[in-house]
Amino acid sequence: MAIRNFSNLSLLLLLVAFPYIKASEYVPHATEKKIEVVVEATVYCQSCEHFGTWSLIGAKPIPSAKVSVTCKNYKGQVSYYKVFETDKSGYLYAPLEGLKIQHYLLDHPLHSCYVKPVWSPLESCSLLSNVNYGLNGAPLRYEDKRLHGSRYEAVVYAAGPLAFRPSECPQTHN
Repeated sequence: MAIRNFSNLSLLLLLVAFPYIKASEYVPHATEKKIEVVVEATVYCQSCEHFGTWSLIGAKPIPSAKVSVTCKNYKGQVSYYKVFETDKSGYLYAPLEGLKIQHYLLDHPLHSCYVKPVWSPLESCSLLSNVNYGLNGAPLRYEDKRLHGSRYEAVVYAAGPLAFRPSECPQTHN
């Protein structure tokens, strides 16, 4: 009994003698690695010679094209939507900042996200094409590509390539 009172008394003295300090001040913060989802694609202007096909032979990249990324949750509701712009080479690098994944398997980007061409700055090549299902939304592909930093990691998914087509193509006579 005396030992129990002594341990209770010593515990009480420790609590009174030392001010309250948060445990987080003693334990160093674990450096959490931020993992981000990124989508990449390239947008082209399909040549007139291959109009009506999925061929991109002779296609030219479109700088400053607008491309949307849409993700839906497992209930079919849009959980993410943003329009991105391609660079001067027609390349799209779209970090999906703010993407919320409620259910790891059902809301996974491979199953829930798709990419669509939205707008082309080229008046001569501004009609949507269905290359790689661009009209309904090109699905994402996992190509085992990751970017690593000291406290950052990006899982990169690919889509497309996507294409617009010329609004007018010369008639070819056979």
